[in-house]
Formats: sequence, structure tokens, C-alpha cells
Amino acid sequence: MQKIKNISIYIVCLLIMLVTSLLFVGCGGNDNKIRLNEVTHSIFYAPLYAAYNLGFFEDEGLEVTIESATGSDASMTALLSGSADIVLVGPETVVYSQGTQDSPVIFGQLTQKDGSFFVSRDNITDFTLDDLKGTTIIGGRQGGMPAMTLEYIIEQAGLTIGTDTASGQVNLRTDVSFPMIGSEFVTSGCEFCTLFEPTATNLQKEGNGYVLDAVGEFSGYLPYTVFATKQSFLDDKSEQAEKFLQAVYNGYTYIATHTSLEAAQALAPSFSGMTTEELQIAVEQYLAIDAWCSSPVMTEASYTKMMEIINSTSDTQYTVNYSQIVDNTIATRITD
Repeated sequence: MQKIKNISIYIVCLLIMLVTSLLFVGCGGNDNKIRLNEVTHSIFYAPLYAAYNLGFFEDEGLEVTIESATGSDASMTALLSGSADIVLVGPETVVYSQGTQDSPVIFGQLTQKDGSFFVSRDNITDFTLDDLKGTTIIGGRQGGMPAMTLEYIIEQAGLTIGTDTASGQVNLRTDVSFPMIGSEFVTSGCEFCTLFEPTATNLQKEGNGYVLDAVGEFSGYLPYTVFATKQSFLDDKSEQAEKFLQAVYNGYTYIATHTSLEAAQALAPSFSGMTTEELQIAVEQYLAIDAWCSSPVMTEASYTKMMEIINSTSDTQYTVNYSQIVDNTIATRITD
């Protein structure tokens, strides 16, 4: 009887050890799972989708899931609440989030120009910012980088922002949520809006407007979209963060060194509503304006310009230092 009891205890112990080891294996596997939350789904982030579709994340031993939000604020909420590990957002959101517990940190930059396009109700050849005089343009959510950049370049062009369009003022609307800009443009009668791809091309394809020049042609270089995470993630999982950024960098390298057709084919699984030709056009447009970073390192000079835009278009003056929110340790290793 005692022998049977001892065997039973031995079996129970073995089971406990087995379950415990499985749990540890499971936890170890989870270390390589990364939940990314992106501000929106756009060809503007092509290097990310190239990395995803071409298996570059798997090559680094990562299992990445991508969830789209409805703006940088929603993505940051996902990060701070713990439902995302990494976010792809406008850097201004990281500035706004300083002071929170386990504050977010920028560890890599993806885009270096505004990726939206002016869309007009009329087909304007040789478009200039002067064409905005006396019109209404929908420019995105107040406090977001698209709206702030648009306001900045309008004022830099010597135009006045206001609601008196009869006197030539530019009525810049910032009361429309990011995903609703296209539909609001179609139904509101506004003369202009700014949209990212593929929304801009789809709107033109439906006969509801014309895609003009890229906003980035007027704004110049600035840190526009970045990868950010909590400081604790960088402390605990720096290896995974580096593998993630390496895969995205490999995605950029693929697009930069292959034809636009090959790039479009790599992106196609992420954009089922667009033809290969439309994807090619979008890729060529973004390459033409040098939208994507050849290095994920964010420079202090570009950060300074971003802060100039934020503070010149905001009632609140932000004094967050570059070193407070940017950590280029991983980005530097990737490009060395």
C-alpha cells in the first residue's frame, strides 16, 4: 500500500514538473510574440508590410500581429493599457504622453516626410498652396501631426487661417476624425482635404476627387511616423525590439532595391482592394518624395523641427527634450 502511495506521489510530481515546464516553454515562446498597433493602415508604411508579407519577421524568430487603430491617440492608449507591445504612431503622441507611468520611448523612425496628399474637388494642374486661398480644407484631427504640419506649411506660405473664406482666408477644419476625412470630404462640399494612400487613390477611382501633390513636398523632412514602446519593454525585451526593427529595415531595403512592380507584389496581400498598378503608383510616389527613412535613427535636428511645428500650432508649449523620449541605441546598431 505504501509502495502504491509512493508511486502515486511520484506520478503527481512528474505531472507537476511537466506542466511547469510547459508553462515555462509557453512563456518563453511568448517572448517572441509582438503585438503591433498601427495608427492607420496605409501604403505609407510599406516597409512594415513588406517585412510582414515577405517573412522577414519570421526570419528574425518573431511572431508579429498587426492591429490598426483610428489615430495616434488610440494607438497610444493601446500601448499604455498593455494591449500592444509596440506602436507605430506620430512622434507628437509620444511627446504628449510624457509624465505617464512607464512613459513611452521612440526607438526607431519609419517615415521622414508627411505622407498625405492634397485631394481636390477639381483637377488642378500645377497646384500651389495659393490655390487654397478662400477655400475650406479638411486636415485631420486637432493636435495630430497631419493637421499641425498642414497648418504650419499654410502659414509658412504667407496664408491666413480663418473662417472668412470670402476675404481669402483658408478654413482649416480639424474637427473630423482621421478615418472619416474621405467621407466627410465627399458629403460636405469642402474644396480640399488631405488623405493618405490608399484612401486618396480609391477616392479618385470612385470619381469623388483628384489626387494632387504630396504634402511632404511642401513640408520637407521631419520625423513623421515612429516606432515607440514602453521603457520597460526596452529594458526587458531589447533583443526582440532589435529583431523587430531589423525586419522592418530589411523591408525598407527590399523596396529600395527592387522594382516598383516587385514592391507592389510584396505589398499586395496587405491591400486586397488595390490593383498592382495602383500599388506601384503609390510606391513610386512615396519613393519620389523620399518618404521612407534609409536609417531608423531619429536625429536631434529633425526632432527640433517637429517641436517647432508642435509649438507653433498649439496653445500649449511643450519642453520635452530629445534625450527624454528618443533612444537610438537599437537603431544605431542596425545601421552600423
